[in-house]
Amino acid sequence: MKKTTVFYWIFTGMLIPALGIGSVSGLFSSPESVQVITALNYPAYIVPFLSLARLLALLVIFLPKLPRLKEWAYAGLVFDVIGAMYSQIALENPLKHLIFPLIALVFIFGSYFFYHKKLKMIEKSKE
Repeated sequence: MKKTTVFYWIFTGMLIPALGIGSVSGLFSSPESVQVITALNYPAYIVPFLSLARLLALLVIFLPKLPRLKEWAYAGLVFDVIGAMYSQIALENPLKHLIFPLIALVFIFGSYFFYHKKLKMIEKSKE
């Protein structure tokens, strides 16, 4: 159980630098955040919305309980990152632009996997 918990917190903790830090600056429409979004042909006004959605998803993932909301939060992050990857591919940007989203997906899937593994272990210990 301890290994599972450690891996869960490693993957979950890595979501903060992968998605959280940029979302905080995007919340205030920093020039860098706006530049990234507008380079993908999205309007600048979407930056605070996506940033807030990411931050709320991260908050739910880090809070104890709220299992159904956690599922939605993980799904939302996956859709967000896959959408970013699709945008890069659609604009025919170099493949190097997919490295960061792929790493973020690994952290999301790792956190999700170990979250469910942890839940199963808790259920087994109650029996």
